[in-house]
Amino acid sequence: MEQFIVSARKYRPLTFATVVGQSSIAQTLKNAIERKQLAHAYLFCGPRGVGKTTCARIFAKTINCFNPDENGDACGECESCKAFAENRSYNIHELDAASNNSVEDIRNLIDQVRVPPQIGRYSVYIIDEVHMLSAAAFNAFLKTLEEPPAHAVFILATTEKHKIIPTILSRCQIYDFSRIRIEDAVAYIEKIAKNEGITYEPEALHIIAQKADGSMRDALSIFDQVVSFCGTNITYAKVIENLNVLDYEYYFKLTEAFIAGDYCTALTIFDEILTKGFDAQHFVRGLNSHFRDLLVCKDTRTTALLEVGAAIAESYRRQSEICDVNFLFAAMDITNSCDVGYKTSSNQRLHIELALCKLSSVTTSRKVEQVVKIVESSENIKTETNPPQTTKQENQAENIVKDNIKTEETSEKSTVAARPETTSIKGFDNLMASINNDKKVAEPETNYNTTNEDFTAEQLLTAWNNCAESFAEKQPRVAGAIQSTKPVIETENTIIFNVQQIIQKTWLEDKGIAKNICVYLQKELKNSSIKLEIRVDENGDKVTAPKLYTDSDKEKYMREKNPELTNFQAAFELYDSKN
Repeated sequence: MEQFIVSARKYRPLTFATVVGQSSIAQTLKNAIERKQLAHAYLFCGPRGVGKTTCARIFAKTINCFNPDENGDACGECESCKAFAENRSYNIHELDAASNNSVEDIRNLIDQVRVPPQIGRYSVYIIDEVHMLSAAAFNAFLKTLEEPPAHAVFILATTEKHKIIPTILSRCQIYDFSRIRIEDAVAYIEKIAKNEGITYEPEALHIIAQKADGSMRDALSIFDQVVSFCGTNITYAKVIENLNVLDYEYYFKLTEAFIAGDYCTALTIFDEILTKGFDAQHFVRGLNSHFRDLLVCKDTRTTALLEVGAAIAESYRRQSEICDVNFLFAAMDITNSCDVGYKTSSNQRLHIELALCKLSSVTTSRKVEQVVKIVESSENIKTETNPPQTTKQENQAENIVKDNIKTEETSEKSTVAARPETTSIKGFDNLMASINNDKKVAEPETNYNTTNEDFTAEQLLTAWNNCAESFAEKQPRVAGAIQSTKPVIETENTIIFNVQQIIQKTWLEDKGIAKNICVYLQKELKNSSIKLEIRVDENGDKVTAPKLYTDSDKEKYMREKNPELTNFQAAFELYDSKN
C-alpha cells in the first residue's frame, strides 16, 4: 500500500513561480539572486501557512544550484539540488526556535556557522518562530547576525514580528507576507483536485478557502479532510456538513423575513440554527457578514469584494436589489452591537432574539418615517393666502401612521372612507401603492378666508394663546417661543412677532413655523390678509448684568403693588430701626 502524503507536503511549491499569493516577494528574491545582491540576513514575517518557510527553502536551494535554468530557477539535476530534494543537504540547516530558544542553543549555532559548506557556495540557516528566542539568546545572536561569515545566510521566520527586538530587525531585510486571497486558494485547490481526479462544486471549494482564513496550509489540510468524508466528489452540501458551516440559505431566508417584518419566522429560523448545534455568536457574525456582502453587491464598483462562488453570488445580487441601502446600514449596526454585547449579556439567547426583532422592525419603521415626511412636507407647502384643508392623500398617510404606532386618536376631518384594518407590511404596501397611484390631489379649501373680517387686539391675543396651546403637545419649543412674547399690530393686517435673538428668527423662518403660525391666525381671525413679520428686539443678543435690588427698592415695589401697606405700617407702628 502506497504511503499517503498530505497535500500540504506533496504539493509544496518547488520554484518561485509556483508560490501562491506572494508574487511580489518571490520576484524580489529571484531578482536578488540573478543580480547577486544577496543579503546576509532576511526576516520573513506574516500569518501562518502563507509560504514563509517554503520561500526560504526555495531561496536556499536556488542560491546553491550549480546550473540554474534560463528563468533563474534551480535546475533540479545537480548534486546540490538532488541533496535538497532527498533531505540530505548539509548546506541548509533548519532550527525550531520554539524548542531551541536558550543561549546555549544559539552558541551551538554560532559554532556551526563557522564551518564552510561542503557542497555549494552558501550555508543557509532557517530559524523558524524566531520570536520565541529568549532575550539573552537574542543578545548572544546579535554579533553573528551583523557580521556573519561570507558563506552564511540567515533566514528568520516569524508570525509575531512585534515580539522581535529592534536590534534584530535593524540587521535584517524584512519581507511581510500577506494572507492568501480566497481566489488564489481556490485556484490552487482546483489544480490539486484535477491532478488527483476529484470532481468538485466551485461553491464547495470557496467554503474550504473561507474556512482556511488566508492560510494555504490550512486550506490544503481542510481539503484532505473533506476528501476523506466526500470521496472523489466534493459537493457544497457535504462540505458544510463536514465543516459544520452554516448554510447561506439561512441568511437569505432571515433577510427576507426582516424585509417583510416577520419576526416570528426570524425567531423560528434562529431556533432551528441553535437546534443544529451552531454557535450563537458565530451566527450573529455570519449574519453581519451577510449584510455586508449584500451591501457590496449594490454597486458594480464593489462587487469584486464579494468572495463567494458564482451561484451564491447570483443569489446575493438578486436579494441586494430588494434591499434598501439604509436598511443594510441599520442592520449592520444592530448586528454589530449585538455581537459586541453578547459576552456581557446575562441572557444571551434573549439578547440575540431582541436583535432579530429590531431587524424585523427596521423596514416598518422606515416606511412610517417616510409617511410622516409626506405629511410634514404637505403642511410646509401651504400658501399664506390659501391654507389648504386636509387632502385625501394626507388623510391616508395620517391613518397609516396612526395604525402603525397604534394611537387612539382619530381625525374628525378625515375624508378617507375607512382606516386600514391591518398593520402588516402587506397591508402597508397596498395602501402606499394606492397613495402613489392617486395622482389627483384635491385643491385646498378656503372656506374660512372668503371674507377679511376686522379683529381687535384682544381677539388677536386670544388667538395667539390658542396657537401656543396647539403647539404645546407636539412642539413645546414653539409653544414656549410664542408664549414668551405678545403680538403687536403694526398696520391694519401686519402682526409683529418680536424675538430676543437672531437665531430664533432664523429657526422660526427656516423650519416653516412662522408660516404655520400665520396660517393659524388667518383661520382663527377669519382674515386671509394677515401677515406675520418676525423681528429681533433692539436689545436682542445683548447680555446685560443683572440688577441688584436693595431693601429700599423692595419696599418701594411692595408699596406700589399694595398701597394699603402704608396704612398697615402706621396702624401697628412698624418702622425701620435705622430711621
